[in-house]
Amino acid sequence: MKFHNGHWLNQRGTAVFSPKKVWFVRKVSNGLEICAPAGRVEERGDTLGGVNLTLRVTAPAEGILKMEALHYAGAAEKQPVFQVNAQEGFLPEVEESEQKLTVRSGSLRLEISRADCEMRYYEGDQFLASESGLAYIKENWAGLYYDPGTENAWMRQGLSLSVGELIYGLGERFTPFVKNGQSVEIWNEDGGTSTEQAYKNIPFYLSSRGYGVFVDHPGRISFEVGSEIVTQVSFSARGESLAYYMIAGPTMKEALGRYTRFTGKAALPPAWTFGLWLSTSFTTDYDEKTVSHFVDEMFRRDIPLSVFHFDCFWMKEFCWCDFTWDERVFPDPAGMLARLHEKGLKICVWINSYVGQESILFEEGRRNGYFLKRPDGSVWQWDMWQPGMALVDFTNPEAREWYGQKLENLLDMGVDCFKTDFGERIPTDAVYYDGSDPERMHNYYTYLYNKTVFEVLEKKRGKGEAVLFARSATAGGQQFPVHWGGDCWSDFPSMAETLRGGLSLGMSGFSFWSHDIGGFEQTATPDVYKRWVAFGLLSSHSRLHGSSSYRVPWAYDEEAVDVLRFFTKLKHSLMPYLYSQSVQCCEKGLPMLRSMALEFPEDPACAYLDRQYMLGDSLLVAPVFSEDGTAQFYLPEGLWTDFLTGEEIQGGRWLKKQYGYLSLPLYVRPGTLLPVGSGEKGAVYDYGQAELRAYGLKEGSGAVTLVYDTAGKLLYQAKAALQDGKITVTRTSGD
Repeated sequence: MKFHNGHWLNQRGTAVFSPKKVWFVRKVSNGLEICAPAGRVEERGDTLGGVNLTLRVTAPAEGILKMEALHYAGAAEKQPVFQVNAQEGFLPEVEESEQKLTVRSGSLRLEISRADCEMRYYEGDQFLASESGLAYIKENWAGLYYDPGTENAWMRQGLSLSVGELIYGLGERFTPFVKNGQSVEIWNEDGGTSTEQAYKNIPFYLSSRGYGVFVDHPGRISFEVGSEIVTQVSFSARGESLAYYMIAGPTMKEALGRYTRFTGKAALPPAWTFGLWLSTSFTTDYDEKTVSHFVDEMFRRDIPLSVFHFDCFWMKEFCWCDFTWDERVFPDPAGMLARLHEKGLKICVWINSYVGQESILFEEGRRNGYFLKRPDGSVWQWDMWQPGMALVDFTNPEAREWYGQKLENLLDMGVDCFKTDFGERIPTDAVYYDGSDPERMHNYYTYLYNKTVFEVLEKKRGKGEAVLFARSATAGGQQFPVHWGGDCWSDFPSMAETLRGGLSLGMSGFSFWSHDIGGFEQTATPDVYKRWVAFGLLSSHSRLHGSSSYRVPWAYDEEAVDVLRFFTKLKHSLMPYLYSQSVQCCEKGLPMLRSMALEFPEDPACAYLDRQYMLGDSLLVAPVFSEDGTAQFYLPEGLWTDFLTGEEIQGGRWLKKQYGYLSLPLYVRPGTLLPVGSGEKGAVYDYGQAELRAYGLKEGSGAVTLVYDTAGKLLYQAKAALQDGKITVTRTSGD
């Protein structure tokens, strides 16, 4: 939200009140509370009126400081609030002097000048940022005596940007990867991948200076990232208060790890989820015969398949969601699922949190009060997506139990996991069972939705076996993987924007991410499909899915069959490495598919790169986005090895090469010990039998890798060393 008209003026009718001085201080149990008048106080009479801000600085955990600004502290406390993991018993260090106040939380400290209320953050001796945008703002301002009340009130905070400082994150955004210069609305929308809207809006950003900022507000937040004022990131929300957490690093990786410890780390998905998923697609015609044909043809063509997904029309039209198989095309669903299981497949089915008026569940939900309501007590309904659609109220414990029981019935029938679609178009005029504020629930609804489904899966399948395929998210949603990139078109620009979204989501605390191989809308050319297959099988999770056409490879051409087979088996061969990386990503709060900037923060050439990525910490991937097969990519310093050809190339430079469909830039980082398996029999096998391959070792140097089993248990640590031209590898048991 922009409140200024250039540097000197405010927008017409807008008044901005910023703290001018620390007037007095109260010590509280875990920090400070400051009285900070927003006007000059030169005599006692100046304290009789005007805007005053109360500032609270607290420390919920080591390396984290919370800054809260309040105008009217008596404003009603609204729900929901983000669930965070405060560090029990942690207390900051507080110092007071005549010139300043200092609050320390581990290596992070905030210094506040008494004279002018200037606030500066440091990590050790390193300056991070100053609080440069704090203000209480009123629209339609006509003076104190004509104050229109709290309806037109905003609270804004903001932090300075240093020279060359870059900002990343803010959710799965398909706009440019570096957020400097952008206005970003944290407001979940179903807008596809080709707009500024996003399915997964996360009010958290990472700075290239090695710190993170998490805004503690689940509703609409407006970010101006070096846009309205080019030297600051400001964030604002309607209301009388706003808080944020400054999160220390000192590196972006460490800041991301600290943020995910605070908001929750991703659960480790089962090993079978990393194999290839095949979908019916959305509006295509299919029945059991179609499904069996697709599965049998994949196996006949020697393409390993791990999961089969039934999209929306497994249920009867107009009846979504009733969780009942359409008997016209699936007369024996339990038998069909058993037959698919016999072929070694897991089963996923599409669901959402909406119940259409024609659903057999509608009357049951209405009668028992399980749906969102309008202020007059009627069920909140509209005709978007399903005619007469209602929304399940997940703030109602009985509604959660009811919804979960319907899912349990499907799990008992043989379903293994769920695609939790939608959760973005949540009304702001609805009434919730627990009285939650509907504006704050708009983004937060998806957290309760996915949490409910994930907990049902853990209950029925056990911890370590639960997985979703979710589209929407807010902060904390990373705990319920996997998420996919939403509705994209089937062309190279959409493929590139999809990658940008995944990289941004990774910088926002999400470890696992997927996308629709081949694109969702329309039908890709065989060229785009084959290039997308390579990209998709070198992502954490891999799903073939479309809208109005199938994504089986022979629908494109026979070469596409070869390409899909090749990259599926390639991914399977990398599973000892990929699953090891997955375990470590969950422990550290890092993304599997990570930006070059996150992995190589000291290399300025990596800061803006958004058409290549690291898959884990040791494999560099650069998808091909061109019709002529040309890829232009950057290798950081060191001796990199082409995984597919074995060619060694000195990094620290850009390369431009042409690739066939059975290839792409896939390079092994210097100093890597890579565990590689056979890949012939699927994604799940004995990773302990992997071959250990050493890459780019220097004389006298070594490399280390960890190998886990398919349950996430450490099997062994392996070390490789190059001495006198000879490589030796030793193993240490994980017991």
